[in-house]
Amino acid sequence: EDALQIMRAAFDAVLPDAAVRRTLSGRQFDHPVTLFAIGKAGWRMARAAYDALGAAQVRQGVVITKYQHSEGPIGNLEIYEAAHPVPDENGVAAARRAMDMAQSLTSADTAILLISGGGSALFECPYAGVTLSDIADITRQLLACGADIVEINCLRKRLSAVKGGRFAQPCAPAKGYAIVLSDIVGDPLDMIASGPAYPDSSTCEQALAIAEKYQLSLSPAAMECLRQETPKRLDNVETILTGSVRELCGAAADVCRRLGYKPL
Repeated sequence: EDALQIMRAAFDAVLPDAAVRRTLSGRQFDHPVTLFAIGKAGWRMARAAYDALGAAQVRQGVVITKYQHSEGPIGNLEIYEAAHPVPDENGVAAARRAMDMAQSLTSADTAILLISGGGSALFECPYAGVTLSDIADITRQLLACGADIVEINCLRKRLSAVKGGRFAQPCAPAKGYAIVLSDIVGDPLDMIASGPAYPDSSTCEQALAIAEKYQLSLSPAAMECLRQETPKRLDNVETILTGSVRELCGAAADVCRRLGYKPL
C-alpha cells in the first residue's frame, strides 16, 4: 500500500493535464492565443490548456499527436495524428499547417507551444532539399545501431525546418511561451522533441561525428544539412519546464518522508 501511494503521487505530479494546469494557473495573456501542441501527450496538454485559457482566449491552434492518442475535438483546434518513432506524411502535413499558422502571427498575438516526448518524429518538415524518405531512413539507421536519444536528436535537428529552434523563428514577432513536459533525464530543453522552440546547444561538428561514429549512409542533401548550423539564440520565446523526471522523483520523495522512509 505504501509503494502504491508513492507511485501514485509520482505519476500525478507529471500527468500532462495537471502539469499544464499548474503552469498556466494565474497567468494572464494580453493577446489572443494560438496553441501548438506537439508530442505523444499533445492532445491532453492541449485539452488542459484550452480549458484553462477559455474558448474566448484561444483564437486557433494545431495539435499533433501519435495515432490513436487523440480523444476527440477540442474547440476550434485542428487535430492531427501521425507516426512515431519514424515520421510519415501526416506528420509533415501537420507541421506545414503549423508553420503556415505561425507565419501568420503578428505582435498582437501570443503563441503557446505545448511540447512533449515523441515530438521529434510527430512534428516534421524536411529542410533544405532533404526528403521525408531521407529522414525516415536515417532515423531507422540510428535506432538500429543503438544511438541514444541525444545523438538521434542532434542529427534530426539539422534535417528539419521545425527542430533545433527553427519553429520559433516563424512565430516572431509574436511572443511565445513553450511549456515543456520532459521525458529525458536531466531535462535538456533543446533535446526534448528536438527543441523546436529552444536554442540548440549541439554543433555541426558533433552531428558529423555521430554520422561517422555509426557509419551512417547519408544522401548528399542530408550531409550538407549536417554542416549547417542551427539557431543559437532566440529572443521571442520563454520556456517553462513542467512535469519533469525531477518533479516525479521529488513528489515520490515527499511521500516517502511522510510515510517514514528515507529516500535516496
